[in-house]
Amino acid sequence: MVLETGILAKFIKLVIYIIEHFYRIISILTVFVNKALLSSNTINLDAPLFITWCQCIISLIMCVILSNLSKWFPKYIKFPCGNPYTKETLRKVLPLSLLFTGTIATNNLCLKYVDVAFYYIGRSLTTVFNVIFTYLMLGQKTSIDCIACCAFIVTGFWLGVDQEHIAGSLSILGTIFGVLGSLTLSLYSIHMKQVLPKLNQDIWLLSYCNNAYSVIIFLPLMLANGEYITVYNYDKIGSSYFWFAMIIGGICGFAIGFATALQIKVTSPLTHNISGTAKACAQTVLATYWFNEKKSYLWWISNFVVLGASAMYARLRQLDLSREYKEEKQQSQV
Repeated sequence: MVLETGILAKFIKLVIYIIEHFYRIISILTVFVNKALLSSNTINLDAPLFITWCQCIISLIMCVILSNLSKWFPKYIKFPCGNPYTKETLRKVLPLSLLFTGTIATNNLCLKYVDVAFYYIGRSLTTVFNVIFTYLMLGQKTSIDCIACCAFIVTGFWLGVDQEHIAGSLSILGTIFGVLGSLTLSLYSIHMKQVLPKLNQDIWLLSYCNNAYSVIIFLPLMLANGEYITVYNYDKIGSSYFWFAMIIGGICGFAIGFATALQIKVTSPLTHNISGTAKACAQTVLATYWFNEKKSYLWWISNFVVLGASAMYARLRQLDLSREYKEEKQQSQV
């Protein structure tokens, strides 16, 4: 019996290990593929919203396929069925989908204008905005230690921006989109906690709806950005290579959502955050090597400050939540 328990524990650890590395590989691959789509000379299409829109369409198609497969093979495939365009679902999810659209649009716009190595720093203020909006919108206070971590994150961010400026590689527009991406992602995360209970905590149904609505929301945004004319005049629109790259990008976008949900399900949000920090470190090192970029000593310090402070914040939040849970349990027993 003890031997069987030991084997089971090792098997579970192996599964978690595989899932964590699957998430990291898919996440890094998605960033590099998107960077190639958004700003490489090979693709050379100045229509970032159109590219993001196509990725949403591919994700939506995959959601529809999985939804139908779950009807045909309910014992083997579990995926939300139904119509995301019903009035009731639309009322519940549309405001969140607007934030989702803003998040993926600003993230891709940030990636278009900044180097992959700087991408994590450019979007590193999500934790800081989380603390601010959690207090302003929900009235929840954060411990002094966590606030100190946020101060270090801001310091690392500004140091990274400063070093990019000194090196002459700073994109102000890309940095602005990075900050906006952090802001919208923070609002999305907070609002998602309020919407998920209305969907029976079904993350996949939420993803299904988000992609379905984003496909429509992006249409006026592309019109305002003048991308219809750009795409119409694009000389590679019929190229099989272009559409192959677009499909790969869409599949990666869908896969990162699957990997994230799977990792959180089998571990915890904290483990996912720590894994994301490790992924960001590997992504930064790989990007500097891949693109043959030489960075200053202070530039690397800025990255380690942000990574370390983010990991410490996640750990402190775990301790705070554990303490609050124990206090609530003790009060309920009195």
